[in-house]
Formats: sequence, C-alpha cells, structure tokens
Amino acid sequence: MDNKTSSADSLLYITDRPALVFVEGQGSWLVDHSGKRYLDVMQGWAVNCLGHCHPSMIRALDEQARRLINPSPSFFNAPMLHLAGLLTSHSCFDRVFFANSGAEANEGAVKLARRWGSKHKGGAYEIITFNGSFHGRTLTMMSASGKPGWDALFAPQVPGFPKAIFNDIHSVEQLIGRNTVAVMIEPVQGEGGVNVATLEFMRELRALTAAHELLLVVDEVQSGCGRTGSMFAYEQAQIEPDLMTLGKGIGGGVPLAALLCRSKFDCFNRGDQGGTYNGNPLITAVGCAVVGELLAPGFLDHVTVRSEQLKVGLLKLAAEFDFPGERGSGLLRALVMDRDLGAKIVVQARELQPEGLLINSPQPHLLRFMPALNISAAEINTTLDLLREAISKVLSH
Repeated sequence: MDNKTSSADSLLYITDRPALVFVEGQGSWLVDHSGKRYLDVMQGWAVNCLGHCHPSMIRALDEQARRLINPSPSFFNAPMLHLAGLLTSHSCFDRVFFANSGAEANEGAVKLARRWGSKHKGGAYEIITFNGSFHGRTLTMMSASGKPGWDALFAPQVPGFPKAIFNDIHSVEQLIGRNTVAVMIEPVQGEGGVNVATLEFMRELRALTAAHELLLVVDEVQSGCGRTGSMFAYEQAQIEPDLMTLGKGIGGGVPLAALLCRSKFDCFNRGDQGGTYNGNPLITAVGCAVVGELLAPGFLDHVTVRSEQLKVGLLKLAAEFDFPGERGSGLLRALVMDRDLGAKIVVQARELQPEGLLINSPQPHLLRFMPALNISAAEINTTLDLLREAISKVLSH
C-alpha cells in the first residue's frame, strides 16, 4: 500500500485490521495488494452468497446503472416491485419493506411490532429476545441483543427487551406479561456461536406465541436466503412466522435488507417508516439477480450437498485433533474446540503460504465457516486442507 496516497490513519478506528489491502475477488477467492490469494470462507460474514463478483450481479449493476439509479423512495420502481414479488411468492409473507442493512430491517420489525401492539394489544411493547442473540449495532438492536457485555455499553439501554434462554420454551413463557407484544429469534445464532434452534423449539415457540396472540419475528439476516439449505430457515420447522427480517445474503454483497410481514400486520401509519435509499432500483436489481440464482433448479440441493461435505470434513478434523466436534445448519457451521485457540488459528490460516485461508472466530473456542453457497467440492477440500495445516502449526507452537 502506497502510504503517500492511501493511509489507514484516515479511517476511524473500530477494530484491529491486518496490514493487507484486498484489491480483487472472484468466486471463493480474494487477492491482496501483493498478489497473494486467499480462499475466503467468511464471505463478508455470510454476505456474498454467490461469492465475489458474480456475473449475474455485475450484469444487473451495469444494466440498471445505465437506466435508473435512485428516483426517490416516494415512487415505485420496477426492480423494487419485482423483488418484492419474488420474496412474497416464495415465502409465507405478503408485504415487504426494503432497507439497507440487517440492523435497519430489525429496527423496522421492532417498530412494526410496537405499532401493532399500540393498535391491537393496549400499548404492549416488550419483545422477548434471547441470551446469545445478535440483532445489529444500532443502540436499539444492541439492547435487543443478548451478547455478553453489551448491556453496559452506550448506556442507557433501550428498554423493552427481556431475555429468554435459547431452546428453552419455559424461559420464554415465564417472561410473557401484559406488555409483551412479540418474540424475536434467530433460527441460527451466528455471532452467538452458531447455535441452532431445534425444530421442536421453533414449533413450540410458534404455538406459544399464537396462544398468547403475540407476534413471532424471525431474524434471518444470517440464516436466510439459502444459507441453511432451504430458502428460509423457518421453513425447516414447517411453521409460518408473522414477521421476518433479511439482510446479508439477499444483496450478495451490496447493501440490501428487507422486512417482511403477513398482511394482517401491515399496520404502519403514513410516515412511520422510510429511508432515503430504501428500495432504490440499482440495489434491488441486484437483489433480483441474487434471488433468481438462489431459486434456480438445483441450487439449494447443491448447498445441502456441500454442507454435508463440510460437516463430515470438520468432524474428521475434530477427531484428528481431539476437539469436541462441530455444529451448524447448511453452510453456516462451526468447529468446536476444547481450548481458546480461535484467534491464533484465524491469524495462522491467513498467513499460510503460498495461499491463505480466511475464517472467523465468533467465540474464543469456535471457528465459523460461511462460504459462498456455490462453493465447489474442490474448494471445500482445499478449505479443510488449509485448516488442518493452520491448526497443526498453532498446536505445534
């Protein structure tokens, strides 16, 4: 990196970053400023569901940029309408609001649930969430999240988010009171450690919320859009939630998110919700391209096959290094270790030569894998080979 023209000192500090600059990406691979290649199984934290620079996305960006970029959210545009139709025709939902990030979509879900509570449940506003959950980095979403330590950051917290125990229906039931309006859950807690809600728990949650006339909100920002092997994770439990949020994969790398609801909960007043860039044609055109790829015949079958390959490979590594095992759903998986080796392995994997591996450690004893959904069998094998090398080097030290 030429320090005369580019300087990291110009950026606001938010986290430690390695001294490399990525300049190019194609499929499952990234290239840095020195020309070194990296097999990327983070993909922007499950964002790039089609990998880097997918041809259909490039084509959609190019064609739409030449026609219309942003007329104003006060008007309809063709890609917005087409994407909304794709989402409602392939889910249990009837209405869509487009946003720019998962946190913004989740904020919208909270607002919609509270608006419904003000109109139909005597002003009920509390939304039960879960320990270990992660719903975004706005102040409200940090308050809604159950990430350890966040309850003391940026005080005062936004009230109204009591925390239940994940996969424990009795803990949810005990929190229901006259001010409760909804329950909000990630079918897979990605940041919390790739914790998977059991299908039985999802069904119990649907029955409980229905019995108490509460909204069931599924946060599928990380688990949605094919990540778990079905278009949406809630489908695997054979239930119909009331609200759903999407982000990350729906845009394949561009800033796109969505709040979906069933028509009976479409209760915003005029002006309650909006956003300058929301639903703009440039980004929703890309969303149409991405969703079209996900819905193509055989695509989700490929996800299922590759996820089984990754699962089996991680279990073999766990046995080889005497680790507890692995867990996850679809191509959102974690290797569980018996020691806090995550940070060291992440660095070692990145520094491998001649090619590096990009992985993530959401918890000190976990390694998380979120590859492109169209990753090849050969690239899965390469991932496992590089991972074995990185773990061996760390353990040998």
